[in-house]
Amino acid sequence: MTTTPSTQAMLSPADVERIRGDFPILQTEVNGHPLAYLDSGATSQKPLAVLDAERDFYLRRNSAVHRGAHMLAAEATEEFENARATVAGFVGVTADEIVWTSGATEGLNLLAYALSNATFSPEHAALRLSPGDEIVVTEQEHHANLIPWQQLALRTGATLRFIPVDDDGVLRVDLIDEIITERARLVTFSHVSNVLGTINPVSEIIARARQVGAIVVLDACQSVPHLPVDLRALDVDFAVFSGHKMLGPTGVGVLYGRGPMLDALPPFLTGGSMITTVTMEGAEFLPAPQRFEAGTQRVSQAIALAAAARYLDAIGMDRIAAHGAHVGRRLLDGLDAIDGVRVIGTAGHQYDERVGLASIDVAGIHAHDLGQFLDDRGIAVRVGHHCTQPLHRRLGLTATTRASGSLYTTDDDIDRFLQGVSDARTYFGVTS
Repeated sequence: MTTTPSTQAMLSPADVERIRGDFPILQTEVNGHPLAYLDSGATSQKPLAVLDAERDFYLRRNSAVHRGAHMLAAEATEEFENARATVAGFVGVTADEIVWTSGATEGLNLLAYALSNATFSPEHAALRLSPGDEIVVTEQEHHANLIPWQQLALRTGATLRFIPVDDDGVLRVDLIDEIITERARLVTFSHVSNVLGTINPVSEIIARARQVGAIVVLDACQSVPHLPVDLRALDVDFAVFSGHKMLGPTGVGVLYGRGPMLDALPPFLTGGSMITTVTMEGAEFLPAPQRFEAGTQRVSQAIALAAAARYLDAIGMDRIAAHGAHVGRRLLDGLDAIDGVRVIGTAGHQYDERVGLASIDVAGIHAHDLGQFLDDRGIAVRVGHHCTQPLHRRLGLTATTRASGSLYTTDDDIDRFLQGVSDARTYFGVTS
């Protein structure tokens, strides 16, 4: 579940400075300016504890897991499975409900293809999608939580529907009964928008999905790094998140599946390590989660991801969430004071319904030009459509500039960004 952060729990400036000492890259200078890294929504920086965990594995225990009977293989397997248990505990579930993937994109595609495989397997008829069935997404979704479902609809004959946003980007929750009907077989949506920073009304959407018996899939990429998240309490059937957004390495992510649901899925990738018996005529498969982990696994990355989870736990997700709310408040207050700046998705939302992220459109300045101007000052932001072309199109935009913080973001980082946006208006001559 998510909780509303309290100011009492917030990280102090001294806490943030101590945390920054664990991230060597934050000492980087860009064009003679100290780096203000405000692109954590794309990928977070990594603390020494994570870097050391991956390096230590290669130095001391490097071996293939679930294979071989020698000491290194046994130690590697134990650490690999301990990592699974650690990450599972971090999000409130059990180890056998966690499937390692290369990232959230692979997790969503794995799920979509496994569901389409159910179409051809009599034993998986309960998961079969057919013409007349509906898949429901939202107009806020990252392409990774849209295109796999478009493709699944094409393969199965199902219809794709979406919950729209209003002119400010706010999800039209008032329409969910109209959009999520008895024909809905699957409802999938983001916990936190990667463009708007808004925390979506998970309980309302899931309650409606449960009324009609739909499978619920949650994109938790932008929530797991920033909020206390208990997937069991949220009552989702499946969820995905990525390691590289939660202080972990690239190349590893998680697909969570509620035990009975994961057990019911047919495999997607096949080959070694996911079988019990193979003959020339056929094969029998291991139970979940190993049934979905064919081939050589991302062992060092999983171990480093577990180190990231322990690092976040040690600081406290309630404190990290409170810091994120503070970052978001400082961003919005500062941006509201700058003429010509449109902050996307803020109308009608309180600060405690957001994470520390804001996407903006500055009248008269293209997002890419603004990003270049800020980069010259050592301020790293994301520019473009952020893999959400439908959302940007709905809001009449082709691109925005996004500033996204993390537990290592300082007030000075935010203030430099705000000053940079203000100065850019003068530099590009759009202050009138």
